[in-house]
Amino acid sequence: GGPAPAWPAPGRGAGLPRDDLLDDGLPGDGLPGDRLSSSDLAQVRFSLGLRGYRMDEVDEVLDRAGVELDARDAQIHDLRDRLALLEQRTEQRVQQHADAEER
Repeated sequence: GGPAPAWPAPGRGAGLPRDDLLDDGLPGDGLPGDRLSSSDLAQVRFSLGLRGYRMDEVDEVLDRAGVELDARDAQIHDLRDRLALLEQRTEQRVQQHADAEER
């Protein structure tokens, strides 16, 4: 007995509306094709669909990824600055050595 459930059992999908029928009509603002930044992650928007992910979990992952991208970018910037300084010092020492040999 009892009434039939309004939705089929999870995992089957039979009888469920297609995601494209639930589309909110707004295109998702995807990520850029070039280099990714934390602001890109903060601004990304996804189209709505029936079988989507929990927005709070997606937001948490995007926030964490943004923080980690910022930290990684800062580290890369720092390492590039240090490399440039070392290259400059090396060039100076090579020049000093060459000058000393000429004397």
